Amino acid sequence: MQNDPSAQKKAIIAMLTPSSNTVVEPYTSALAWPLFPEVTVHFGRFRVRRIALDSESNQQFTLDPIFQAVDLLMDAKPDVIAWNGTSASWLGFHTDTELCAAISARFGVRATSAVLSLNEILSRLGARTLGLVSPYTDDVQQKIIANYRTIGIDTVSERHSGRSDNFSFSEVSEAEIADMCRQVALDKPDAIVILCTNMRGPLIAAELERELGIHVLDSVAFTLWGCLKETGVPMDRLKPYGVMFST
Repeated sequence: MQNDPSAQKKAIIAMLTPSSNTVVEPYTSALAWPLFPEVTVHFGRFRVRRIALDSESNQQFTLDPIFQAVDLLMDAKPDVIAWNGTSASWLGFHTDTELCAAISARFGVRATSAVLSLNEILSRLGARTLGLVSPYTDDVQQKIIANYRTIGIDTVSERHSGRSDNFSFSEVSEAEIADMCRQVALDKPDAIVILCTNMRGPLIAAELERELGIHVLDSVAFTLWGCLKETGVPMDRLKPYGVMFST
């Protein structure tokens, strides 16, 4: 029996990740393993150590260091480049729209991001209320909530860990993340978002989704979703990792 040619579509995916992130590479590789070797994922870093609402933190996301990382990734001839970080959720969604446009214009490659991918999934699901789970400080969390309100999505419940050191986000355990998801689920949001690409949510999201009967959208997973959508790679083999891969 001949294989379906569409299932063999190949793609080289490149991702930008904060320098202090220890979750993106291994967890993305784990999620993408069913697509290997047709799909491979490659990573570049630029310096991000701290998340806060101040100029020092914001300076980490300027174009020069990002372009340096993209320039190196372009040697691998990627089909798409993704910013695998959630900074646009507090800096403003326009920052990722502008970043992706700048990457495409300068390097001639398709570009997407974690937050742009999330927002498209929320739109496809028709989600109007969120349960928000993050590792961030209260002021960052409130800024995220305010930004989502501007696009007609209300956060009906939230939990956050009160951390600002980016490395420490990876130290929030899967058990803690699951507990926060269960708490926000009590207010019956349309979707629960685990918002941070350095949180260990990817491998527990689908199980929580089945348990809670609510869409659970993890940042590492929806960034990969965005890349596969951009490259036209079928996602059927990733259905065990959540309903988003059927969307």
